[in-house]
Amino acid sequence: MTGPLLERDTTRAQLAAEAERARSGSGRLVLLQGASGTGLTSVLETAARDAEDMGLRVLWARCSPEDTGTPLSTVLQLLGPVPDFAGLAADDDDRGSAARQWRLLRAHAAEGPLLLAVDDVHLADAASRRWLREAVRRIDRLPVLIVVSERSQYDIEARPPGLAQSLPRSLVRTHTIEPLGDTAATELVRAAFPAAGPHWTAECVRAGAGSPMLLHALLDDLGGPRPPGPAAVVPPLPDTCAALYPGSYPAAVSWWLNSAGAATAEVARCLAALEEAWPRQTHETDGTREAEGSRTGRGAGVRVGTDVAGVLAEAAGADPARAAGWLTAMTRIGLLRPDPAGLPRFAHRLLRDAVLTGWPTSRREAAHRVAAETMLRRGERAEAVAAHLLRTRGVGLPWALRVLRDAATAAVHDARPGDAAGYLRRALDEPLSDERRQQLLTELGSLEYASADGAVAIARLAEAQHLPAAPRDRVRAAVALGTALVGRGEVTTALEVLRRTEDGLDGHPGLTRTVQTATALLADSDLATRQETYRRLCESGVHAPELVGTASRALLVRYEATAGLISAGEAMTRVRALLAQPSDPLAEPFLLGTAAAVAEWADELDEAERLVDRGLVGQHPALLHPMEHALLNTRADIAAARGDVARLIAVRDDGADIGARAHGGPSNRDAHVLMALVHTGRFMEAARLADAFELSRAPESWELNRFLYARGVQRLAAGDPAGALHDFLECGRRQTAREVLSPVVTPWRTAVAQCRLALGGGQEALALATEELRLARVWNTPRTVGRALRVLGTATGGRRGLHLAEEAVEVLRDAPADAGMELVEALIAQGRQLLAAGERGQARDRLREAAALAERKGGLRLLTLAEQALREGGVRVPAAARTGSGALTGSERRIAELAAAGRTNTEIADLLHVARRTVETHLTSTYRKLDIRRRSELPATLSPARPRPSAAGNRPEGDRAP
Repeated sequence: MTGPLLERDTTRAQLAAEAERARSGSGRLVLLQGASGTGLTSVLETAARDAEDMGLRVLWARCSPEDTGTPLSTVLQLLGPVPDFAGLAADDDDRGSAARQWRLLRAHAAEGPLLLAVDDVHLADAASRRWLREAVRRIDRLPVLIVVSERSQYDIEARPPGLAQSLPRSLVRTHTIEPLGDTAATELVRAAFPAAGPHWTAECVRAGAGSPMLLHALLDDLGGPRPPGPAAVVPPLPDTCAALYPGSYPAAVSWWLNSAGAATAEVARCLAALEEAWPRQTHETDGTREAEGSRTGRGAGVRVGTDVAGVLAEAAGADPARAAGWLTAMTRIGLLRPDPAGLPRFAHRLLRDAVLTGWPTSRREAAHRVAAETMLRRGERAEAVAAHLLRTRGVGLPWALRVLRDAATAAVHDARPGDAAGYLRRALDEPLSDERRQQLLTELGSLEYASADGAVAIARLAEAQHLPAAPRDRVRAAVALGTALVGRGEVTTALEVLRRTEDGLDGHPGLTRTVQTATALLADSDLATRQETYRRLCESGVHAPELVGTASRALLVRYEATAGLISAGEAMTRVRALLAQPSDPLAEPFLLGTAAAVAEWADELDEAERLVDRGLVGQHPALLHPMEHALLNTRADIAAARGDVARLIAVRDDGADIGARAHGGPSNRDAHVLMALVHTGRFMEAARLADAFELSRAPESWELNRFLYARGVQRLAAGDPAGALHDFLECGRRQTAREVLSPVVTPWRTAVAQCRLALGGGQEALALATEELRLARVWNTPRTVGRALRVLGTATGGRRGLHLAEEAVEVLRDAPADAGMELVEALIAQGRQLLAAGERGQARDRLREAAALAERKGGLRLLTLAEQALREGGVRVPAAARTGSGALTGSERRIAELAAAGRTNTEIADLLHVARRTVETHLTSTYRKLDIRRRSELPATLSPARPRPSAAGNRPEGDRAP
């Protein structure tokens, strides 16, 4: 594909002026210089055609490496085609032959103006170059214009001096042909492909890298056979040159490499190979994001300021100074483009691939190995070194394994399990003992499971189980494998793995107890096994307590708490005693996770949070363990207990839920998010989440039961008490089958009672609420007791119901933990009962308090219910907008304005003397009201407006207190 000569008008005009000057009898040398592929030959050919149009006779010579051994071969090309001198040839007398050629040139010039065009003069033989230099010194009074093109590109091997270096400046006019600009390149692409979009066009321009030769070659390939489809559809640029046909582009790149010399080609190929190990880069082209580069993680990059030239020189065996100069020169002409970190990269992935085409894999691996060694010696980060090792086979040296493991650790701490798994997979290629291989396989399987690759993870962990290892390593592998199997619904297989491991631990009682604890915990997903496991634990606790470890005893406390057998006070006393005892490091996560769950149920939220943090810090970051998921669940439970809606909604896409989602079931955190969406009035989002799971196919688990309860809450809020009743009853049936009778986890009885009341079933509601209160008083925390009193008061009605409702409010006011949402519901229930009893003044006070508290907590659903009850009580509540800046409360506006001004949540909390969670909650409510998603949108959406008066502060004129 050929195209017009673009961006060369000035050079063409100057050449025409020099030709006119030659016609008048004053000759000169015009030197066209530039990098290979920038169009030197095209400019020279255009100059020759223009000269012919002006009446000059043109003699051509095209130099090539094959002619450099023949003296005066270029000069003979110039004069050989002249009919009068066609028989002449060089002889052994170079000086005499040169003199004859000069006489021939003078004779020809006497006939008329002459243009001597010499292409690629840098490839001419030495004798011809001397002859041309001498001719230039003599043609200033002859009608002869000599125009030559000379490659002036920087190479690793320095080239001989240029043709005009020793000539007087007055005899030479030099024109440097610059690389093609983006505007001209875009014009060429659009001329060839008029239907191309801006992004596709920009990609072609980048792949052309300022070289008309490369761009024309690429357009030739893209203009070849196309797949069937509309003619206007332009296929995307491929990722590899193998997809280009007929291959003009890689052939042009190969020519460019060959013309640069072996040393330069080696450096270019080494750079292309090393670039594959650099971190992915994302650049924007006309608003479209394009990612290129390595697939290693974002933490794997070399540091800014790294001596890339030094590493490249080591890998290619080149002079570091020349390598640095080459990088600078290639960046100048557009073949390389620095990324945001300053790393020099080839302008496009196709260019990089073309440079690597045909380079042996063994040579690539050698370059990566040398780069890894060099970077390690220079103190680069482990991941930067490991990125090169990923592209080599086993090195067989101790440092390689150490670097790969360090890189995996860094990736794990940066929450990139996929990258960490890649490093460990490569580490398996190094020489390893069976014990070390077993450890690596255990970690690798754990990381692959965290990367949602469950089948492969289980195969890795099973392989680790069959390798000889120390007892502790066998236990770690068994626990990881059991956790992965349970995550995929294979509970029976998981328990069998743990039993086999336990049988092989004779003489290790501590490890045996740890495996028993893991078995009890993982048995939760199988009802029959769970019941048998806890029966045996209970019997052992009574008859042989020395055989039951501290972690297992903590599980017994948890079991008794959920079965409604002990109080919160007794549970915490026993848990704290267990925490004070020494425990095996392998068993400690089970103890901490179980203790944290019990503390959260007991409303000891600060203590529960400390236990969660301690348990997560103690987790091996690269080992799969069931308590990590349990600890994260407890953290969500704590956030829900505190009404921390912002944190709950933020965990919707938390990667830590992968384990729970691996077999298609909802997680505990899904349940909390669903209820948080309902509480904040985001009913459409809640409905979508409620319908996101096929619960009939979900495996048995307590998390499924929690989600059933949450879906019941969503259905009840959506005005579907019959659907909610079904979910609450199913939750209750499943929990009862698991012997979970206490309302501490899922208060399904009070929820069913509320549905029965809505559907007219008062007696059944009363019985359920009474039973719930009995069980709540066994556990005896304000939250559970207050909730049960509230519902029982509503079901009872009358003066007795009023007394129960008042007691519920008093109990919840005295709650040591934040029971804000429960208190709001209790206040609303009491307010409604007071209205029914005719005590309107006291009812309004309670309802106003409920509305104010609900608004402060971001509970839009409860705020709506409180305002509805106020209207029923005769209070004129303004129907203010729920969205827009006018809907913001005073607190929300203050916090939003500080956030819009660039303050962090911590800074805002310090300025306003509130908790950081309060700031997060208010911002979440603000985003919802303003219909925005991120902090950066606040300045544009905040407008001067008076804050909406809260229901608590609204006292219409006809409703004043006496």
